[in-house]
Amino acid sequence: MPKIVEATASLVDIEVETLRTDAVQAFVKQETVFVDLTTDDGCTATGYSYTIGTGGSSVLALLREHLLPHLIGADATLVERLWTDLFASTRATTVGAITSLALAAVDTALWDLRCKRAGEPLWQLAGGFRRSVPLYDTEGGWLHLSTEELVSGALASRAAGWPGVKLKVGKERVDQDVERLAAVRDAVGPGLDIMVDANQSMTHAEARRRAAAFEPLGLAWFEEPLPADDVSGHVALARSTTIPVAVGESLYSAAQFRDYLARGAASVVQVDVARVGGITPWLKVAHLAETFNVHVCPHFLMELHVSLVAAIPNGRYVEHIPQLRAVTHGQLRIEDGHAVAPDAPGLGIDWNRDAIDDRRTA
Repeated sequence: MPKIVEATASLVDIEVETLRTDAVQAFVKQETVFVDLTTDDGCTATGYSYTIGTGGSSVLALLREHLLPHLIGADATLVERLWTDLFASTRATTVGAITSLALAAVDTALWDLRCKRAGEPLWQLAGGFRRSVPLYDTEGGWLHLSTEELVSGALASRAAGWPGVKLKVGKERVDQDVERLAAVRDAVGPGLDIMVDANQSMTHAEARRRAAAFEPLGLAWFEEPLPADDVSGHVALARSTTIPVAVGESLYSAAQFRDYLARGAASVVQVDVARVGGITPWLKVAHLAETFNVHVCPHFLMELHVSLVAAIPNGRYVEHIPQLRAVTHGQLRIEDGHAVAPDAPGLGIDWNRDAIDDRRTA
């Protein structure tokens, strides 16, 4: 029974690799919260979660002052028990973003430890369905980019063999969005998946209007058209359009996904391991989605999600947004338009400790 003898947390700022904008915000920086664990037999592990510019210090405080002390002396193999106990210890602040992000940093560290002790990579220990998964690119689709830049990026993705691209929508007028999307579709033809993302920027009426305008373009999905807590609005929208509705990056518990799936409000699940509270609840959401015959295409964190999408039978896509190259050795392996899950025991992320220390803020 390996016991946890040390549990520490730190906060690191990672600069964005490129300007990223959508209909409601810009990606300022990645505040990355790390948790490092050591057991009494000398095994070490690292987990992490993130924000895109605010709240990182609050996550860090919750970890240091409340969650990590509960881990000292605990059996590191009891991952499900530890997640449940930590969740219960913060019941006054659940369900919520800060608590879920903190839980995720601990839970990913526990899974890193579990995989290392088993000598298996995450994609195998979490399910082992396949080694590689299709990849779609978001980096060429930001809202500030011109139509010409969108077309150029999509053509480059197609030439590289990637099966899909995602474009941000939410311009002031419908015709502006349509012009941009139509230009890309005309350039790449019908063989490339085009996803669109509104980042919760629209009313129900506007989302229905834009969905109707987008339908002739053969889109793969319409992502976060409405505020994430508007389940009934998503139900009505899903019934009014043939475009699959994608949600999940802004949901923070498995129960929230249950509501969406049970009411037919989500055709694509985009569960984010950091925002849902870790790998433990992520897998529950993924298996729940499987029972509804719904694909899982997680948001961001491609370096971690590649292994989880590879683990499950209903994993469909990994989103390409590089953000950890400044603090890792190597980068995501891509072959024939597919992301390949790492085969090293653990999470499979080769952290650059010197680079992390250089960017540490707390």
